[in-house]
Amino acid sequence: MTPPRVSKDEYYLGIAREVARRSTCFRRSIGALIIRDDQIISTGYVGAPRKTRDSLEHGFCLRDTLNIPHGERYELCRSVHAEQNAVINAARAGVSLLGGDMYIFGRDLVSGRDINAFPCFICKKMIINAGLERVVCSTADGGHMSFLIADWIRDWKEGDILDDRHQYG
Repeated sequence: MTPPRVSKDEYYLGIAREVARRSTCFRRSIGALIIRDDQIISTGYVGAPRKTRDSLEHGFCLRDTLNIPHGERYELCRSVHAEQNAVINAARAGVSLLGGDMYIFGRDLVSGRDINAFPCFICKKMIINAGLERVVCSTADGGHMSFLIADWIRDWKEGDILDDRHQYG
């Protein structure tokens, strides 16, 4: 009897879950993985810019101290988003992302529950410009949702960025 085999999406989301464990945010643990031609080409997690002190080293979250709600005022966060770090890490290695897929796993560290790990608007714009084709996000119910980047582009042409139905925060 053959043991059950996980799908590729579940496999890559499982790796993104492990990447998320490196996050240095008090609020969220998020990991991103970029795949092209069935090969991992980049990873990223929520963390401060290289060679700077993160929230764990400071011992507090600046946005919590300032009472900033989730999904607002990202410019006041010490961290770079996991999706951004995955794109940046590929650039540092000189690896093209064109035609690749991104997998994002997220967990709320306060509740310990999985979240809908949809990218924020800033990350969505970076993902579009990086030339990725698809994004697979973990969901709060333990499943996942898949998005074609071409659909985001079409939706934003017809409506506007604020009309996007699957938003982080």
